[in-house]
Amino acid sequence: MKILVIGEINPDFILSNYEQFPMPGREVLVEDTSLVLGSASCICAAGLARLGHEVSMLGKVGRDPWGDFCLERLRALGIDHSLVLRDPAVKTGITVSISAPGDRALVTYLGAMERFSARDFDTAQFGGFRHLHISSYYIQHALRPDIPALFAAAHRAGLTTSLDPGFDPSEGWDGGLRRTLAETDVFFPNEIELEAITSEKTAAAGLRALANGRTLTVAKLGAKGAMAVDGGEPVYVQAARIEPVDTTGAGDSFNAGFLHAWLNRWPLDAALRFGSACGALSTLALGGTGAQATEAEALRFLESHTLEISRGAGS
Repeated sequence: MKILVIGEINPDFILSNYEQFPMPGREVLVEDTSLVLGSASCICAAGLARLGHEVSMLGKVGRDPWGDFCLERLRALGIDHSLVLRDPAVKTGITVSISAPGDRALVTYLGAMERFSARDFDTAQFGGFRHLHISSYYIQHALRPDIPALFAAAHRAGLTTSLDPGFDPSEGWDGGLRRTLAETDVFFPNEIELEAITSEKTAAAGLRALANGRTLTVAKLGAKGAMAVDGGEPVYVQAARIEPVDTTGAGDSFNAGFLHAWLNRWPLDAALRFGSACGALSTLALGGTGAQATEAEALRFLESHTLEISRGAGS
């Protein structure tokens, strides 16, 4: 299946396993460091490619070593980067991930990410694709105002659409999101994002607050699992009990797994379990793409891990 991912492209510089989280004026030590392909959009694209889809990436990088690194990693991961623009006037962005097994903090220089806009491409490029995914809604400043129109154009071209909001550094949590969701088929906030967007304290209430008669919202709840609403009823899948190495990109790998199942018209329960398996497996190596699963690997994981599904108000 041909999938187009539009979004930010950058490397992640990972500082792993800190003794304590750094505070201003202090120096702390970490156990390891690595440079990997980052960005929510690229990690989701890599997960979809690993699951057997024909994936193209559309975005912008600079003509610099970080841009060279990203394009080489996309190629190595089997992702078509022929649509990626190289702009000598901007620097490729980079994220520093300060990571421990249970969580991480991110420091990002946006660079080319915030300069990429709908003016940089033609929606005629949507032809031949089956699905369009965009991540990091809040940090793509130039692209964000045009996402509703892009999704509408994608629908006219026969594509389905999905969106991951990512964290809003300004913590304004709007930016036209409700208008965008009117053209979004699947929406992937995490627990913090869902509460911030809706002001609801529970995932079930947040999901109901976003109900618009069209969008399937899937809340990623970290170690607590994931939840969606089916026919007004919450559907909850528990998280796998594993010992993570690095949680970077786990939500993006969940997105890839869920979309794989959803695009193949699996039932919602099965899509939630499969997405959870893909997210869990991705945490077993450093970086977002180091341990992403094939379909066979995710299905084997589900055979050996019971991810129970529950339904109803108590979910």
